[in-house]
Amino acid sequence: MRTFVVLIAGLAVLAGCGEEEGFGTSDWHARLVVEVDADGDGGKAPERREVDCETADSAPCAGLSADVFEPTPRGTACTQQFGGPETATVTGTFDGREVDAEYNRANGCEIARWEKAAPLLAP
Repeated sequence: MRTFVVLIAGLAVLAGCGEEEGFGTSDWHARLVVEVDADGDGGKAPERREVDCETADSAPCAGLSADVFEPTPRGTACTQQFGGPETATVTGTFDGREVDAEYNRANGCEIARWEKAAPLLAP
């Protein structure tokens, strides 16, 4: 009986732990700020836009996973090719996790990361 009472009390506490609506809550799959600097040197002001995806299937978030925001692991061998001067930053929340990612096209690994994030980075 005691275990049952503790279980019911625990469920009551969990039921009261809902989140408020708004930025960074479970009501949104993603709320991001995307800044893309097309010339990569800050000569022109970066294009800045807000991306809100209500569900995982909402464009431009459809098909993306949280690993798209992970940096290239240190020590990774990358082809030495230049994909262009573009740079980008993405901040906010995605699937309940904080995001603070930087992108460039300086080598093969970074070009691959850019391509994975292309739905967010494209104008």
